[in-house]
Amino acid sequence: MEQIFDLAVIGGGPAGYVAAERAGAQGLSVVLFESRSLGGVCLNEGCIPTKTLLYSAKVFSYAKNASHYGVYCENPAVNYQEIAARKNKVVRKLVAGVKAAMKAGGVTVVPQSAVIRGRGPEGITIDAGEESCTARNLLICTGSEAVVPPFPGLAEAAGTVVTNREILALESLPESLVVIGGGVIGMEFAALYNALGSKVTVIEMMPKILGPLDDEISAMLQKTYEKRGVEFHLSCKVTAIDGNAVVYLDPDGNEQRSSGEKILMSVGRRAVLQGYGLENLGVELAKNPAGRPYGIKVDEHMRTNIPGVYAAGDVTGFSMLAHTASREGEVAVNYILGKPDTMRYNAIPGVVYTNPEVAGAGLTEAEAKARGIDFRVVKLPMGYSGRFVAENERGEGLCKIIVGNAHHEVLGVHMMGNPCSEIIQSACIAIEQEMTLEQLREVVFPHPTVSEIIKETAFSIH
Repeated sequence: MEQIFDLAVIGGGPAGYVAAERAGAQGLSVVLFESRSLGGVCLNEGCIPTKTLLYSAKVFSYAKNASHYGVYCENPAVNYQEIAARKNKVVRKLVAGVKAAMKAGGVTVVPQSAVIRGRGPEGITIDAGEESCTARNLLICTGSEAVVPPFPGLAEAAGTVVTNREILALESLPESLVVIGGGVIGMEFAALYNALGSKVTVIEMMPKILGPLDDEISAMLQKTYEKRGVEFHLSCKVTAIDGNAVVYLDPDGNEQRSSGEKILMSVGRRAVLQGYGLENLGVELAKNPAGRPYGIKVDEHMRTNIPGVYAAGDVTGFSMLAHTASREGEVAVNYILGKPDTMRYNAIPGVVYTNPEVAGAGLTEAEAKARGIDFRVVKLPMGYSGRFVAENERGEGLCKIIVGNAHHEVLGVHMMGNPCSEIIQSACIAIEQEMTLEQLREVVFPHPTVSEIIKETAFSIH
């Protein structure tokens, strides 16, 4: 690799491979380092495999409840090995697609770990195995890893305690599962295994599931899954792992235990900041109020404090979502190309792929209150959409719009109900373009679609 590249990318996840593809398509010479599979955690150990499994669970649920629609399926059953095999097939197909995109963009892919050695007269030097290369610009996209707190008894429970990586490799369905952490990842796995027949328990340190998502919708989703048999223990602090049991303190300080064949550790993710020579460039890290680094510090163009060095994706420790990462990678490439572009986070959609789905974009009520914004809330049950009623027998749902009182601007939209993951982008556009409620009302939505609930909600305020 004696060539001097215009751009070197470390990490082949959603930020890295999208940036490499965009840069290559614009004529830049690009080298991409990825020691594992292209696609990163999202494609191989996160977004895609979990959604593939969740879709199988949804099909099984439809089969079990088909009589609600006048259709009868006798004794529907699950073959978890076949479900897992299909998940692997989907991942292989999409990884192959990313490889093809890299080839089409002229991107040089190096399947090895990269180590930054420093800056020389011609650019930044990077080693990979026994070879090295130089690049005029560097984009760091090393992603994140699961946080595993050092609970007493954790080492002795190896094999029982799993993260998202290990649980996706299971070839058989656990009879019972204890999920530590009721965030997005924890709730999606809870939904998956509950639908397939496992006994599921969720233990969450906060007083609600789904962290920063809308409080009302989080509560609605919890009630839905409680009716389906999922046990929730909120405001509980895990203190130890004892074999196949999670030991925790309940809200009154009493010690409790919940047991499962498998224990999923899902308490969050952290940026990967070690192991690739970041310190050799003197890149500044972002720190929390306690002074602890949580990611690489970047500006609105994804620039670090070092000229020619950029960072995108989970490694910034900010918005750890695949679609955020891809957009950040695009912004970095556009800046390198001299195109005006900035990264904005005011309309990043968040989706929880449970059944029913949850989706939101923009400010929640709690966030608007915390910022001192004068606002009002308008909401409607999803049943006001004819398409929703036709396709969701006995289904519950809600659409909520946060509106500024001063200018009637759309500040946030939050929904529960299928398929809100597919219609939340309408809200993203409205928020991004700073549309008013009056302008949103003038948009023509196709009929009959569930997306009409957004317009119906907008008209319900007087």
